[in-house]
Amino acid sequence: MSRQELKVNGAISAVKGIDAETSKSFFHPIQNPATGTAISENPPPLFQPLTIRGVRFANRVVVSPMSTAVLPNGRISPEDSGIWDDKHVGPLKRIVDFAHSQGAKIGIQIAHAGRKASTRSPFIAEQNPQLSLLVPKEDNGWPDNVVGPSPIPWDSKHATPDQLSIDEIHEIIDAFGKAAERALKAGFDVLELHFAHGYLLTEFFSPLSNQRTDQYGGSFENRIRFGLEIIERVRTIWPADRPLFIRVSATEWVDDEKSWKIDQTVEFAKIVKELGVDLIDCSSGGNVNYQHIPAANPLYQVPFAEQVRKEANIKTSAVGKITEAHQANEILERKQADLVVIGRAFLNNAGWVQKAAQELGVEIVWPIQYHRRGKYRL
Repeated sequence: MSRQELKVNGAISAVKGIDAETSKSFFHPIQNPATGTAISENPPPLFQPLTIRGVRFANRVVVSPMSTAVLPNGRISPEDSGIWDDKHVGPLKRIVDFAHSQGAKIGIQIAHAGRKASTRSPFIAEQNPQLSLLVPKEDNGWPDNVVGPSPIPWDSKHATPDQLSIDEIHEIIDAFGKAAERALKAGFDVLELHFAHGYLLTEFFSPLSNQRTDQYGGSFENRIRFGLEIIERVRTIWPADRPLFIRVSATEWVDDEKSWKIDQTVEFAKIVKELGVDLIDCSSGGNVNYQHIPAANPLYQVPFAEQVRKEANIKTSAVGKITEAHQANEILERKQADLVVIGRAFLNNAGWVQKAAQELGVEIVWPIQYHRRGKYRL
């Protein structure tokens, strides 16, 4: 397909309408094919499409997700986004509609922060070191409504959580289900459950933070029960033609035989695959303050994605300090993962995909608003 054909296709279709909340008109030219689609024949793995269930991704690059809370006390900070109320659907739908007008697929990551809740946003904490990390009520915090599997704080600067009752656990399962319903109404293509980084479900998975003696504590099977019940509830709501991902901490990075390690992640992945999970987003750490992360190695988490992919026979994504195009492409070329998730590199350069295409010698579709530039170079 030529650039002229791409321009014509985009010019004859557009999203037009009136924003219901602001009463402002809008116009978004539709990108068809999607921005980031390879035009070159036989593109490298990074620019090969991938279809999961009924969703086709134009390439293998994913912008790293941030959490959207399923309950008010499940926010990490007072500034976090939420999806616990029907009034959240409209604003989220505006974002989804714009992404779709650009031919992009868009997902939402839903979560509960557990014992890490009611803490300062990093950008506030960095600028105001005199403030406590735990946000008090007068600053819109909820230090007396932080919950977890057991009354064990993450450290002395965090709240000591109230131990969740069985009824409260069931309420949170219901909240995840309702959040999935709202995500569907907003039109998201992918739903990801955040079970990583020391937030609520990680806390239940690990014996280091879960010292319960009921059906949600003790054995491996009991500790993952909460997560499995959330997955089962969500999968009954989230349509069969849309992917369901889970982000996990593949290991706690603690030299303790009781800690959660990669072997348990593999077993967990095998189980959730049978429940309808399509991909494991393999991160690590965050559950205890005495972890030892080998962060000097920029690709230290990639082997987790590779092992889970191989041993659990499920799709995975690789994350963490992946900044260069050749790094991302080699991960896929070596079949260590199916998708590459990038965060900080996009903060540094919103045109990372275009730059990666140039470095790998691939011609891709650019937004039609840029076509007058001719041959594109960043």
